[in-house]
Amino acid sequence: MGGCVSTSSRSTCSSRSNGETVSPIYGCCGQKRTKRTFSDHVITMHNLPSVPHRIFMNGKSRTSCIFTQQGRKGINQDAMIVWEDFMSEDVTFCGVFDGHGPHGHLVARRVRDALPIKLLSFLLASQSRQNGPGKTCFNGNTKKLEAGDSEKDGPAEDKSNSLWREAYLKAYKSMDKELKSHPNLDCFCSGSTAVTIVKQGSNLFMGYIGDSRAVMGSKDSNDSMVAIQLTVDLKPDLPREAERIKRCKGRVFALQDEPEVPRVWLPFDDAPGLAMARAFGDFCLKEYGVISIPEFSHRLLTDRDQFIVLASDGVWDVLSNEEVVEIVSSAPTRSSAARILVDAAAREWKLKYPTSKMDDCAVVCLFLDGKMDLESDYEEQGFSSATIQSNHSGNAIESDDGQKSEPSLQRNFTVRSSDESDTYGRLVVEDDGNGETFPGEDQNWSGLEGVTRVNSLVQLPRFSEERPNP
Repeated sequence: MGGCVSTSSRSTCSSRSNGETVSPIYGCCGQKRTKRTFSDHVITMHNLPSVPHRIFMNGKSRTSCIFTQQGRKGINQDAMIVWEDFMSEDVTFCGVFDGHGPHGHLVARRVRDALPIKLLSFLLASQSRQNGPGKTCFNGNTKKLEAGDSEKDGPAEDKSNSLWREAYLKAYKSMDKELKSHPNLDCFCSGSTAVTIVKQGSNLFMGYIGDSRAVMGSKDSNDSMVAIQLTVDLKPDLPREAERIKRCKGRVFALQDEPEVPRVWLPFDDAPGLAMARAFGDFCLKEYGVISIPEFSHRLLTDRDQFIVLASDGVWDVLSNEEVVEIVSSAPTRSSAARILVDAAAREWKLKYPTSKMDDCAVVCLFLDGKMDLESDYEEQGFSSATIQSNHSGNAIESDDGQKSEPSLQRNFTVRSSDESDTYGRLVVEDDGNGETFPGEDQNWSGLEGVTRVNSLVQLPRFSEERPNP
C-alpha cells in the first residue's frame, strides 16, 4: 500500500501482527547513519498499527484519552487519533475527523491514517531544503537556533512557525489530491472535516477545515477555569467563505425548515447541501468554492493552560465551549474525561432534540501537563493502554478499502466517473512552487457556536445528461 514516515526515535523494533519484525526509522539526530535520504523515512502503511504511542480507538495514552460513540444515523463516521512521540519526544499529534456522505466513514479513517504522515513528511522535506544537503535534523527544539541563525532567518519561533505552516498547507493539499485519485474510494459526494493540532513543547500548531472544533481549558488570574476557542467553525455563511463560494458560482442558503443551517449548493441543482465551507473530498463542489486549504494558527502555551479538547460537531451542536471545559475539568479521573463528555452530549441530544437523530460524537482530551491518573484508575474505567482493535458501540471493523461487512446506509450512492489511475497511497513530496493560493493572514473571524442539523449533506446531486459531472 502506501508509504509513511515512522517517527519512532527508539532503538527497539516493532512487531507486526503477522510476526514480521519491522526495523524502526531512527530519529534525525545523533544516530549512526552518516548520510540520509528521504527514502530512509518511508515505510508501508501496514506498519501503522505497530507504531508505538499511537491510539485511534477508545482508550487512553500517557497524556490523553479519546472516545467515540455512534449516533443514530448509521455507521459511525467519526475518526480520531493521538500520536505521542510524533517526530521526537515531547511532540504529540492529535486529530478528529468527521466524515459525511455515503463513504464518509472511509474518508475520515483514510485522512486519520495518512494526514499525519504527510504532515511529517513535508516538514522534514522543508527542513532539509532549508538546512541544505546532509542537514536533515529537526529535533523539535524551537527555543534556540544555531549561532547566527536568528539574525539571518529571524527568531526561532518565526522559523518554526513558517515550517509548520508550509507543511500543513502542503499536507492538506496532498491529502485531498490523494483522495481524488483513490481507485476504490468514491469521494465525489463524500468527505470529511479535520481539526488537527501538534503540541511541540510549549508550541501549539493547529490546522483545520470544516466544523469540528478545538477548545482549550485554561485558568484565569483568579484560578477559575475558562474556555478558549482555538479554531473557527468554517461554515458557509462566514463572510469570506460565502464570498469565495459565490464567486465560484456556488450557492449558499439555508432550508426553510432549518434556517439556522447555511449550506452549499450546486449552481444548477438543489444538492448536495453541504453544511461546511471546507472539507476533504466532496469533489462535486470543489469547482464551486468548497476547498481543502486549512486555516493555520500557532499559539504559545503557558502554565495556566490545562487541557485541549478536540471534538466533532456532534458534541458542539448540544454543548457550549464552557460546558465542555467544565465537564472535562470536573471528571473524576482524567482517563474518563472523553467518555463522560460524550455521555453528556448524548443526554443533551435526547433532551434538546428528542425528535432528531443523534449525531456521531468523537472526543480527544489532551492534558498539557503530561500527567494522567494512576494505572488502577485506568483499569477501573475499563480503558486499555494500547490501541484497542475490538469493535465498540456497534462500529464496523475498520478497513481502508471497504472490504468488510457494515450496516446498510440509508443514503443514495453516486459513482464517480473518473479514469484517474494515479498510484494511491505512496507518499510523494511535492514542491508546489508559487502557484498555490493560501488563505489570507488578516482573517479575524469569530467562532460560531454549533447548531443542530439532521445531516451534513441534504441529498446527492442529480446530474442530467445536459450537465455532466463537473
